[in-house]
Amino acid sequence: MTTGPFPEALRAAIKASRLSLDRIQHRLALRGVTISVATLSYWQSGRRRPERPESLEALRHLESVLGVPQSGLSALLGPPRPRGRRCRPTTMMPIDALWARRERVANLLSKVDTSSDLKLGRISQHDRIEISADGGQKSVWVRQILRAEQDGPDRWALVFETEESDVLPEIVNVRNCHLGRIARDHEANIMVAEMMFERPLTRGETLIMEYQLVFPEGHAPKGNNTFARKFRLPVREYVIEVRFDEANLPSRVQQYSVPAGDETPSRRRNLTLDSGGGVHAVALGFGPGVFGIRWEWPNR
Repeated sequence: MTTGPFPEALRAAIKASRLSLDRIQHRLALRGVTISVATLSYWQSGRRRPERPESLEALRHLESVLGVPQSGLSALLGPPRPRGRRCRPTTMMPIDALWARRERVANLLSKVDTSSDLKLGRISQHDRIEISADGGQKSVWVRQILRAEQDGPDRWALVFETEESDVLPEIVNVRNCHLGRIARDHEANIMVAEMMFERPLTRGETLIMEYQLVFPEGHAPKGNNTFARKFRLPVREYVIEVRFDEANLPSRVQQYSVPAGDETPSRRRNLTLDSGGGVHAVALGFGPGVFGIRWEWPNR
């Protein structure tokens, strides 16, 4: 806490508090501070740091929640980094760039072939998440439309992470592809898989690919009450659906987006449940960045 650096000091303070990130978020919310679990994770990993006025105000409350002396953490931040257009990441970000546990993801990616990734344009992506009655993420159905920008791409590198399950999901119901190599980090609950196309694509050719991630019964992760997709390259259209069990509906649902290089969501919008207990959001021309849906349960 005396010498830092900031991420290490924050990790030590969180560990000493014996509070999960979810509980820390809840205690900050009671103080009127809105901050995502992902942002807290980014701060303690060193991926990002609080710089904006609202982030620094959140840090002040965080010090109190963690029992840290006033300015004990903020004093370790040092001078603010230059901001502006020149400081924003380029659209050719590394695949692991947007992940909080970046080193873990990079290690898994080194075990598969990612050479096709930059040859594929992201035309459309559709995610449908099924939430069980206990609030866990039961399954994720994915439909992607990709276009070959060069000759030769023959696979898609899937990265999936969950921090709140003791098992990783199975990949089932694949269409227009098949599973190649799979690398798993069971300690961190991160998985990387090659989704192999039926043949290499030629330039300008498009592909519709589908698959589903299914958790075994009793192991559906709560996912911090959020689901988000990370885009290292722009996507023309992204559709995200979340379907809730009608026996347990959330009290509030909100879409959000975090452009690459920003610390906190820059755009939020409240969503209304439809008659079947679901919501959806659409992003056009989005990326790089993170786009997702979060929800709150009544009386929690």
